[in-house]
Amino acid sequence: MSSKTENGQRGIRISFEFFPPKSEEAEAQLWNTVADLTEWQPEFVSVTYGAGGSTKAPTLSAVRRMIHETPFTTASHLTCVGATREDTHRVIDDFLAAGVRRFVALRGDPPGGVGSAYQPHPGGYANAAELVSALRERGDFDISVSAYPEKHPESRDTAADIDMLKRKADNGANRALTQFFFDNDAFERYHDRVRAVGVKIPVVPGIMPIQNLTQLKRFAGACGTSIPSWLDERFDGLDELADKRASVAADVAAEQIEDLVRRGIHEFHLYTMNRSPLVSAVLERLGIRRKADARAGAAA
Repeated sequence: MSSKTENGQRGIRISFEFFPPKSEEAEAQLWNTVADLTEWQPEFVSVTYGAGGSTKAPTLSAVRRMIHETPFTTASHLTCVGATREDTHRVIDDFLAAGVRRFVALRGDPPGGVGSAYQPHPGGYANAAELVSALRERGDFDISVSAYPEKHPESRDTAADIDMLKRKADNGANRALTQFFFDNDAFERYHDRVRAVGVKIPVVPGIMPIQNLTQLKRFAGACGTSIPSWLDERFDGLDELADKRASVAADVAAEQIEDLVRRGIHEFHLYTMNRSPLVSAVLERLGIRRKADARAGAAA
């Protein structure tokens, strides 16, 4: 990996992930978060989509509003698990009608949840590589896919995992967005192996600012992300100190990104959890300028 900086923001490019709200309260929180994060001018944002279309309607509603009412370049997640090809095509048509031209193409979790056995739908796309190919046949879309620096929980081994990423890239994916991780050495080893087999698309680290360490551990256990012992040390004794805990969480994420920048990585996908304060604190620590700040500087 080569190291470079480009401008006052050091060439760091960011994108955000949101999830569709399931209640009126959650919807208000999402749009307050969107308003707060607009000033950071992300390259794009994505909205998640439930397996088997379980959140199609709220995802479609959120994506449509982001496209038409915000400055965000917006991508919708798209899965193919539990659906026929015709079902998937109808979903794609609905998103195209809403103005979507960017997708995050994923196989999706098995109906029984992470860890249960996956069986492709007999009349559907078997995996994300096939879904990417189907999207590419439909149009010149921007397509992101997933990547797993610590191996997908269902993959036989890392080599099989990387082979799947190569298939997705060969079928027309524009970039890979990784599962969140905290071991940058593991990411660098993975990145080197990916490049060695001829995957040339950007592999963008997924960064998870830690809103709640206990919840994060449960999530990490399901998706195969290792939690280093030093995280427990950093958060030790902070359970009742919300402000200090948030400060440490922002430090941890900013330090991870700083280290990856030193290793030559300049694109990052932040999992917002539909909350803005911690994400903004991370970006402030990185010296990234808000849109309002940039305007003020230009006028000075």
